[in-house]
Amino acid sequence: MQLAASTLFCLHKPLEDTLADLVLLSTKHVELVDAGPHTLNKTRIDRLLELEASYDLNYSLHAPFTDMNLAADDNYVRESVLRRLERSIRWTSALGAEVMIFHPGNSTAVERFFPGSAWRLNIESVRRLFRYADNYGVKALIENVPEPFPYVMKSVDDFTRFFDEVGFDVKFVLDVAHAHLRGEIVEFIKRHGSLIGHVHVSDNHGEVDTHLQVGRGAIDWEGTMTSLKASSFDGWITVESYRGVEESLQLLRSFM
Repeated sequence: MQLAASTLFCLHKPLEDTLADLVLLSTKHVELVDAGPHTLNKTRIDRLLELEASYDLNYSLHAPFTDMNLAADDNYVRESVLRRLERSIRWTSALGAEVMIFHPGNSTAVERFFPGSAWRLNIESVRRLFRYADNYGVKALIENVPEPFPYVMKSVDDFTRFFDEVGFDVKFVLDVAHAHLRGEIVEFIKRHGSLIGHVHVSDNHGEVDTHLQVGRGAIDWEGTMTSLKASSFDGWITVESYRGVEESLQLLRSFM
């Protein structure tokens, strides 16, 4: 297992202004967020590659997560979303990055007229992204997402159904904080531990996804790390706290 840090902690300023922050982290593993002030382009990719070469960094990439509904009932909207995520896949390949992480779709008001349509559209979109990523030599990972939002893949049972139906040999990102909101951290690891590709960590008090510093909420980190070590997981554990990233990394190291 390797500790990593997400650029969520510095997403409030342009990517160019955060590069010094990245090289000062106590980890060489960085998850870039391809969104907002950090949206990638050719110039930024070139700069990130220079940084990688100079400081021995390793990247993964998180695709955009706002306005990105893989299960949008409007075909034109869904096609636009998929093309944007495919762009993230191409940037991931250009960076030689570890993986590209994305969120599942969510149901809309149309679901009441066509029950199950959001799940079907989500599966179709995910299959397309997996195929596209494979063509670029990228490992795409889908993430469990938080309550109370109407995503179609939040629970352990949702992921069990997904793995049964998707038709690909895939892994996923376990977001510990999101699983905590459902009380399912241990159950996720117990039932799907062999399929965890990466892990996201931040803390909360079990009610809202607040992205607190690890150790500042109600999550049992010693128990969580013990469960991960007992599983076959051997990927990145990426801190997604908005503040206290170094303190989060240090606490996690103490459990490793």
